[in-house]
Amino acid sequence: MNHKTYAKLANAALISVLTLIFVGAIVRVTGAGMGCPDWPTCWGMLIPPTSVEDVDFGKLDIEKFQRKAERMGRDPSTISRESLRAEFNPRHVWTEFTNRLFSLPVGFFSLATFIASFRFRKNRPHLFWLSFCGLMLVLANAWMGARVVYSGIAPGVLSTHLALAMALICVLTYCAWAGTEHPLKLNTTGNTRLARFTVLALLILVVIEGIMGTQIREMTDELAKAHLDAPRETWIGELEESTTYFIHRSFSWLLLLTTVFAFILAKKDQPDGVTPSQVGVLVIMFAQMLLGLIMAQIHIYSWAQVLHVGLAAILLALVFRWYLITPNGKRPLAEASGRQGVSM
Repeated sequence: MNHKTYAKLANAALISVLTLIFVGAIVRVTGAGMGCPDWPTCWGMLIPPTSVEDVDFGKLDIEKFQRKAERMGRDPSTISRESLRAEFNPRHVWTEFTNRLFSLPVGFFSLATFIASFRFRKNRPHLFWLSFCGLMLVLANAWMGARVVYSGIAPGVLSTHLALAMALICVLTYCAWAGTEHPLKLNTTGNTRLARFTVLALLILVVIEGIMGTQIREMTDELAKAHLDAPRETWIGELEESTTYFIHRSFSWLLLLTTVFAFILAKKDQPDGVTPSQVGVLVIMFAQMLLGLIMAQIHIYSWAQVLHVGLAAILLALVFRWYLITPNGKRPLAEASGRQGVSM
């Protein structure tokens, strides 16, 4: 199996992870996270039911549902077969089940990437071990996905779930880049150390902003639970009183300025022009700012939340790739130029 096949598999694994994050965001904003209240089955069935009549409530482990309700802060005595029947929502069931289906390509391509990495055990052992780490992160996140269900979407568990996803994105991005025969390094004529430092700063800022964004989403979920029957516009003002929300919203301007500065350096110092991925970073950053303004000043629309979360994941992958392809200034330019790949 050659370098090209390995890189394609790593890219496929990365794309499947990014797609899953979009689908997971849809599950989150639609409130379908408990559409399948058990795992790995869904309402006790391998193929989810399409109507409440398809569920055999007599075979459900009511005590397990009661324990989960207690973890969610509900009175377990209120959980019965009749209450579960009333809570059944076929749209939520299939939204959550679709999320589970989209996790299958992630596992398949991550396993395939690990198998393909065996050829690198001697000449590029770091690729072999990173591919192994990627597979372990997938398995760990699958286990965490089950914990999310069992815990009733507990905030701390959900944050860990997303943190593992961020780590997986970085691992797969590196594997897709380094797995090629000649990993791309940009041809630059300016201060490569400044460029690399700026992109590194941008990467750190993206990670910090993503962590705070996860906390904001947890706060939104808790507020939604506390104001179950109230329209969003009547309680969303409480979110603006949070220090984390204020920092997250203000921090985005620093992100934008850093992105613009890094892009200006790239445009100025890269004789071959900026790459599509660098343009993508700039476009996504402006899109994120627009989505943030919409949610802060107009309304926290569900579609805006989905785009905001999904684009943040793509942004992390693109910024990390930008950092990887930026020369560190230690090699002579002639050597770096001689190992050029195709700009992406």
